[in-house]
Amino acid sequence: MINKIVSSAAAAVADVFDGATVLISGFGEAGSPIELIHALVDRGARELTIVSNNTGSGHVGLASLIEQGCVRKMICSFPKTANSVVFPALYERGDIELELVPQGTMAERIRCGGAGIPAFYTPTSVNTPLAEGKEHRDFDGVPHVLEHAIRADFALVKCRRADRYGNLVYNKTARNFGPVMCTAARVTVVQAGEVVDVGVIDPECVVTPGIFVQRVVHVAHPQDESTLVAEGRRYP
Repeated sequence: MINKIVSSAAAAVADVFDGATVLISGFGEAGSPIELIHALVDRGARELTIVSNNTGSGHVGLASLIEQGCVRKMICSFPKTANSVVFPALYERGDIELELVPQGTMAERIRCGGAGIPAFYTPTSVNTPLAEGKEHRDFDGVPHVLEHAIRADFALVKCRRADRYGNLVYNKTARNFGPVMCTAARVTVVQAGEVVDVGVIDPECVVTPGIFVQRVVHVAHPQDESTLVAEGRRYP
């Protein structure tokens, strides 16, 4: 009987190793799997490459993972936002690497990673520093830049509802990068606010089919990142 339910967030990330590449879902707070990230902080893996839309807020979640020295390199679109304090300070000191990627390009690089497409051309970064050193080619007289797909060892994703097969439904805009990240990792770990019996989720409503998910953790009452940041909380 297929059962991808894991007993705890700690157990779900117990095999994340030093030097791993990890996709982390979320658009700011929306869709950020904060309990899985905190479990990864506790895991203590080092030299990680993290692919995420931003670099976290305050001193919790992804910002905590960075602050605890677990991350060697960030691949993201928004390294500095209103409440991001950890990454900018480390970057200014030269203590962490950054690969800046336009948001649509990052989503497509991950999607291609999941679809088995090794690279694609886009005009997005032409004539900017982000295009330097990359292959260029004209299509219909328009210059394009070659971008390579992203694949990862692990993906940490948050969803609203799951079943033991790993079929997922998201919560509105919290879906963001979750579906493409699930397809582009060797091991996808999901924290779900609700776990239901197989068959409860209408097949027509499944966003991520279970074939792309290896582990599901039930987190009934996930922490709210904005609240933690507003209260000045830190992890650990």
